[in-house]
Amino acid sequence: MTSIQQELFALQDTGYRDFHARLIPTVPKESIIGVRTPALRKLAKAFAKTPEAEAFLLDLPHTYYEENNLHAFLLETRRDYAQLIEELNRFLPYVDNWATCDMMSPKLFKKHLPELYQQIPLWLQSQDVYTVRFAIGMLMQHYLDEAFLPEYPAVVAAVQSEEYYINMMIAWYFATALAKQYDAVLPYLLQHRLSPWVHNKTIQKAVESNRIPKETKQYLRTLKRK
Repeated sequence: MTSIQQELFALQDTGYRDFHARLIPTVPKESIIGVRTPALRKLAKAFAKTPEAEAFLLDLPHTYYEENNLHAFLLETRRDYAQLIEELNRFLPYVDNWATCDMMSPKLFKKHLPELYQQIPLWLQSQDVYTVRFAIGMLMQHYLDEAFLPEYPAVVAAVQSEEYYINMMIAWYFATALAKQYDAVLPYLLQHRLSPWVHNKTIQKAVESNRIPKETKQYLRTLKRK
């Protein structure tokens, strides 16, 4: 066992492992150690300052779910955009679950939104489920506020997939967009520009949101498709 695996097992919480394993069905339970996220982030912060971290980032694929999460948190410490993209492109094909995908959010992206938007279409063309999901997640996180342009939702709506975890992220994107850019994205529901499943899941998630007024939720319920 490597030293980093020993450190992860030293932080093991078996009760948390058993609970968390039910939330990520795409990951075998034996691949989950059971380390809570705050402890893992603390470890990543300390580990990032060591020479071993660079070797760890090159050692793919990893064995354990927490190693992938540690990898994701280490990438968040990068300060060079080109290096970050290079390392993300190496890592994303090995991401095998929604949790690792969604918790990875490099702060450096906020300083490079034009460059990031040029990268996102490349990720959207990937055959890897979680690379596509990550791309949509980045559009949701960084391009629904001040950086929003009306053509951005069309990029997400154009993604056609039978993959559950991609379609869930599309629905999450449009539900969030209804909260932030309502007038721009409502036509996607009115014109049936999303698949029926994504359309209805978008409405469900919007109705569950605390950011959408009660009256709007009532109206959105009338737009459900059979």
